[in-house]
Amino acid sequence: MTSETSTVATALASPVPKPRPKAPVVTQVRYPRKGSVCGVNAIRGQRLKAISGRISGCGLKEPVQITEVAGVTLSTPAVVDCTTAKALHSWIEKGAKPTFGRLGGGIAQLDVAASYACRTRNNRPGAKISEHGRGHAIDISAVRLENGTRMTVLKGWNDPVQGRLLRKLHRAACGPFGTVLGPDSDVYHRDHFHFDTARYRSGSYCR
Repeated sequence: MTSETSTVATALASPVPKPRPKAPVVTQVRYPRKGSVCGVNAIRGQRLKAISGRISGCGLKEPVQITEVAGVTLSTPAVVDCTTAKALHSWIEKGAKPTFGRLGGGIAQLDVAASYACRTRNNRPGAKISEHGRGHAIDISAVRLENGTRMTVLKGWNDPVQGRLLRKLHRAACGPFGTVLGPDSDVYHRDHFHFDTARYRSGSYCR
């Protein structure tokens, strides 16, 4: 068992304290409007100038560069459109945060593997333009907790403890995002989650 797995396992095995007669007062974090984008104060970043694609089908009319969402920092600024930024916000608030709760002090950071990039799907010659090329996608490769624990998709997916948490994250993204791909989808996604906001008549596509 790795040290990271041991840390998570220990935290999960810790006894749950008995509830107190009176529930503690929860202070809601208030984010200033300045420094926010997409009309959501909790999405921190800046607007960018329109991006022209180097190949047909790429480009982004109203890009934003986001650095933090709902108090969770991004390892590197992500360039996406507002629809994708809002979907990420929804997933963090309704999926990622509840998944970890207070485990390890709570979720602190997401490792971003990719955001906007003018390329074809999986960089294959002749393939359709990737949703990354339209600013509709973001790839997440790892999650960091406040206590320093880092869970990577590559190493943690099949781990008995971390894998359970990572699978919950994967499932929770199905809804906020139109496409959710992970290690079980294909070899191209063995080390990250791919989230994009493409929509289908049959609903979200999640693998």
